[in-house]
Amino acid sequence: MSYLSYLEKLLDGAEVDFKTLWEVTTWDKKFKAVDRHKQPNVIKYHYFLSKEIKPLVVEGGNVKLLTTNISDLYTTEELAGDKLAEGEVVGIPWGGNPVVHYYKGKFLTSDNRLATSNDVSYLNNQYLYYFMLSELELIKSFYRGSGIKHPSMSSVFEMQIPIPPLKVQKEIVRILDAFTSLTAELTAELTMRKKQYNYYRNKLLTFKDGEVPHLPMGQYDVGTFIRGSSLQKKDFTETGVGCIHYGQVYTYYGTCAHKTKSFVSEEFAQKARKAQTGDLIIATTSENDEDVCKAVVWLGEGEIAISGDACFYKHNLNPKYVAYFFQTEQFEEQKRQYITGAKVKRVNADNLAKILIPVPPLAEQSRIVSILDKFDALTNSISEGLPREISLRQKQYEYYRDQLLSFPKSLKVDT
Repeated sequence: MSYLSYLEKLLDGAEVDFKTLWEVTTWDKKFKAVDRHKQPNVIKYHYFLSKEIKPLVVEGGNVKLLTTNISDLYTTEELAGDKLAEGEVVGIPWGGNPVVHYYKGKFLTSDNRLATSNDVSYLNNQYLYYFMLSELELIKSFYRGSGIKHPSMSSVFEMQIPIPPLKVQKEIVRILDAFTSLTAELTAELTMRKKQYNYYRNKLLTFKDGEVPHLPMGQYDVGTFIRGSSLQKKDFTETGVGCIHYGQVYTYYGTCAHKTKSFVSEEFAQKARKAQTGDLIIATTSENDEDVCKAVVWLGEGEIAISGDACFYKHNLNPKYVAYFFQTEQFEEQKRQYITGAKVKRVNADNLAKILIPVPPLAEQSRIVSILDKFDALTNSISEGLPREISLRQKQYEYYRDQLLSFPKSLKVDT
């Protein structure tokens, strides 16, 4: 059944009203309306400043703090006092990256612009939420300013919302809720699997005292760290010899790589330091302690150029075993003592060589890798596993949301 015929069935001959948001919603009043006669009804919420938020955070509380980044912060009704609000609201942030969120219940708010339906028998608030979510790109275009951007609320109020009969709105909400519920379940499953993955990765690479040797990674018969050479993004070419820039280790690659995102010329590659198949590429510079030393193992064919602010590890271990070791708590604990710098965090190759790695027989390394590979595919792969499923469901949801909310203004179905 086509999208239009499905809408025809839902509408059953009813017309669709088109109203501007100022006509059908109530907003908080922290704005200046351009046209006073078009100012919507307003309600005043208390806005917490950042310095007021920390004392309100109480685990196990029952009042949610609506922040611009929609973080899950709660407090108690007692601490909220007369600043407590309750209702069903749709919000967009007053500053920062535009998002749309929906909430129903008791809450406090920080820096949001909150809306609610004037008449829920005419406009369903969840329908309002899904409509605004479908128009997020348009809402983004209303944000202005240098630095932290703010929305032009008069432009937001002028947005026209299609309003079919209430029963149609509720059916659209039911359909879209089903998609979002499925995505939420898959996301929760992914979170649980990642925790499980982290647990088994740490457990499988942790050995009892004396069970296996723990050797310095730079020991002569274990491996050696080699610093990358000067390589900047301006050196990239469309084709040529593959290369990995340290920044791409954070933003593009996972545990292993079979192809490079970027290339350099043959002439440039001749002068560069190059990693071979099985070598581990490590980003030795980062903005925070957690990310520094993120690593990817090169499993593709041929040599690849490696940038400065990175090094590569040549060794006689199972390549993916080493990559998984770099993701464990025991590696993190050892790494921390070697981090230098304030704003820019660094760990140099000489100190990486001092880190102890458990070295079981190669057969045991391969067994551990085969187990962790399954978890890695389930939790990180965009071509299989839960990330792929979540991506597909999200695209499906967005497609149906846009279709179900795209009412032609002339749409009227004859009975």
